[in-house]
Amino acid sequence: MTELECLPYAVGHADEGVCLLVQMGPYRVLLDCGLEDLSLFKDSSKQAPPADLVLCTHAHPDHARGLLALHRTFPKLPIYASEVTAQLLSLNWLGEDVPMFCHALPWRSPVEFLDGLSAELYPAGHLPGAAALLLTYTTSERPYTLFYTGDFLLSSSRLVEGLPLEELRGLKPDALIVEGTYGTARHPHRRQQENQLAERINRAIAEQQSVLLPTPTLGLGQELLMLLRSHHHFTGRNLDIWVDNTVAAGCDAYLDLLSYFPSAVQNFARHQPLFWDERIRPRVRRLSHEPNNGKTAPQLNHPCIILTHKSANFSQYCHPDTGPWLLLLPQYPGRVDSVESFIVQKLQTSKSLQSQIQAGQLLVDTYLLGDHCDGPGTTQLIHNLRPQHIVFVHGSPTYLSDLTSLEELQNRYHLHSPAAGVRVELPVGETFLQPAAPETHYEGELTELETAIMVTLPDALTSDPRWQNFADTGLVEARWQGEELVLRGLSQRELLSRDSETKVSVSIECCQNCLHYRGQRCWNQASPLFGFKVTPEGYCPAFEFSPSAIEGMLDDAEN
Repeated sequence: MTELECLPYAVGHADEGVCLLVQMGPYRVLLDCGLEDLSLFKDSSKQAPPADLVLCTHAHPDHARGLLALHRTFPKLPIYASEVTAQLLSLNWLGEDVPMFCHALPWRSPVEFLDGLSAELYPAGHLPGAAALLLTYTTSERPYTLFYTGDFLLSSSRLVEGLPLEELRGLKPDALIVEGTYGTARHPHRRQQENQLAERINRAIAEQQSVLLPTPTLGLGQELLMLLRSHHHFTGRNLDIWVDNTVAAGCDAYLDLLSYFPSAVQNFARHQPLFWDERIRPRVRRLSHEPNNGKTAPQLNHPCIILTHKSANFSQYCHPDTGPWLLLLPQYPGRVDSVESFIVQKLQTSKSLQSQIQAGQLLVDTYLLGDHCDGPGTTQLIHNLRPQHIVFVHGSPTYLSDLTSLEELQNRYHLHSPAAGVRVELPVGETFLQPAAPETHYEGELTELETAIMVTLPDALTSDPRWQNFADTGLVEARWQGEELVLRGLSQRELLSRDSETKVSVSIECCQNCLHYRGQRCWNQASPLFGFKVTPEGYCPAFEFSPSAIEGMLDDAEN
């Protein structure tokens, strides 16, 4: 019998969450339950529980939203998490009467649940209370160990200390289940990301723009508040920061658990309130109305900063008579088109927002404040742990494929990236052939025209999910690198950062001369650029000359 197996019910390839069933000898352990639909469990014969126990790594919905339904369906099934996570879980079901169904476990202290089966929790650095789990099943022959990261971050953030890598060095688990949310991408250090975001907000306030920051209930919103309260751009500034009720509920939950937070956070709270303070600048205040109930927003002094839930109706804050606004959306690397589709969805449901964008009164931008490890951080953890098997979950299939394609990992470890429902056997001490690496080179066709070169790419490349990000603006930059020609897609952010006042001839078929170009955005529903910010020099097949451009061409002809 294989002592270690993993059956993933959901692997977080998109928004379906994470839920993994691990078999360790005779025992079944459910790791997280981010499922919305529990029919997989309810259809089991005799309504038997799907596991002997459940371990939850942290309170974010994609790891925890199914726990309450799981508890109600199988009330005798024990569910465990860290003390902080156990307290925060109820925020996934605001408005419901949620019992305290989760048992709290200590940090760094093995707890034996069943004969020979124990677990030990280590801080994961992703969210207050987030835990990485070391599971051990001990037999008379040997112990079998499995390490599950959940969502993790090596760097410390404003409210959370990073995963303590030095404590885990040389652990050598038989299997490592690790998230690959950011794939192999390399991101700036967390502090650099924070400084870039603070500078962007500071620039907007200096230009008399109010800033709207949509966030989840837990994690990002509280980090943003601490950043705004403690960054040198904002300390002492005569500025109001408003927080809506949903995000405020997460702040209040943090305050109830302050004694569990890092000492630096507790020291900050001894000198001034962590969140709510109307005396010390910048002032942090609660919005006085429930979100999305149709009431108007309170009278605000502009410019100001508002943190609201990501599902809120933004038009309740952004009004034409309150001056210009900057809508700042968090980037979600690996989740293809998440930010762009989010923008389009909001635009399509609000004519008010559309008119403000057209009038240049509402600008949309994105920022990165990563709460997962990037590629180098992930490989650093792997090389320090030195497992035999690695199971990659939680990330787009393309990003996880990038990780399993790394030669530095293929040469040392047994790599797995299963789909939901595909059982993974983890034989200890046995060898097996690695699966073939995915195709990384593609052959295209190059045609030389009189004044241009046309490159035709194969379907295998253009159907890759990354292509949408690469080609979302329709513009590329080409440069020689030795004897190789390197193509790079130009992002919307890069295009917008360029000089928008560049003089373009009225006779050129480009976005600036197009009938559908308004407010730095394409409004032609027939265009692949619809809803996107575009550069004035951009071009698409749906181009139509604007009346002003035609008049300009006539004037040039007369002169």
